[in-house]
Amino acid sequence: MKLLLDTHTFLWFFDTPEKLSPVVHDALSDPANACFLSVVSVWEIQIKTRLCKLSLSQSVEDAIRLAVDDGLQILPAELSHVFGLAGLPEHHNDPFDRLLIAQALFEHLTLVTRDAKIREYPVPLLW
Repeated sequence: MKLLLDTHTFLWFFDTPEKLSPVVHDALSDPANACFLSVVSVWEIQIKTRLCKLSLSQSVEDAIRLAVDDGLQILPAELSHVFGLAGLPEHHNDPFDRLLIAQALFEHLTLVTRDAKIREYPVPLLW
């Protein structure tokens, strides 16, 4: 399975895995699954740490490098992903989440999220 982690899923997996459902924890721990983190989530984490809305035990750069060393793949934001936003209904106002939805749809990824608003979109979800 190819999984795209929502920002909170990434943060919880590495800092507070007890917040994840058992299904998600098992899926993220399964080496047969390919796990992706969007550069959009990295951007969101960077912004929130800079605004003091999020505190990490290490720098954003170190956290991402450790995750990549553990096999996490970084998904770049492409023009095709941005153009995909045009076809999305306005169920969700968060621009980061909307771009993650567009990326998951375009790249045929399962989005790993607890965000109930995302359930309104025709994107495969795991929680």
